[in-house]
Amino acid sequence: MSTQDITRLSAQDFRRRAMAQDPVMARDSYGDHRLNPDLKRLFLRDGLHDAAVLVPVVDRAEGATVILTERSSGLRQHSGQIAFPGGRIDPTDNSPEDAALRETEEEIGLDRSFVEVVGRMPDYVTGSGYRIQPILSVVRPGFSLILNPHEVEAAFEVPLSFLMDPANHRRESRIWNEKERFYYTMPYEERFIWGITAGILRMLYERLYAR
Repeated sequence: MSTQDITRLSAQDFRRRAMAQDPVMARDSYGDHRLNPDLKRLFLRDGLHDAAVLVPVVDRAEGATVILTERSSGLRQHSGQIAFPGGRIDPTDNSPEDAALRETEEEIGLDRSFVEVVGRMPDYVTGSGYRIQPILSVVRPGFSLILNPHEVEAAFEVPLSFLMDPANHRRESRIWNEKERFYYTMPYEERFIWGITAGILRMLYERLYAR
């Protein structure tokens, strides 16, 4: 993608790209195992927990942005990390879309009347035992957020143009169970986006914007 293309990223263009892609064609292709193929068998296993996250792209006149959250430091899992709003799919949820919208309302108070669901991406399988369904959406400006302090310490917006620029996608590694494990990071200002969130954003880039 050229610099000119990046500066022109808009919510309307995102909507068009999101609706054109078919998530069914890439089942089990994405997840923490994408950069770690030797771990694929370990990650793709029975008993994964079903979850859904909302990818909320805000229709800003100056260029689309993505709402991300900083998880509460008091949470047992992934505390303090940057994340999409979302969580486990409950039996009472009618669909992954419903679960993502419900969790978003509970975590950051984003009223679903401002949210237009425009698509879904393939499942993202995590090494921590989750099968996450990313729900793509366009958010109409004018909303207000009310954060649930038990789950979220902060919510902020990052330009979509920054997140979809491969120059900002770093591949890093750490030793896990005596093996080198690779993952993406996307540092933005004082925020360190990495792990599952960076992996989902990379999937978004690969499916919607990469040439």
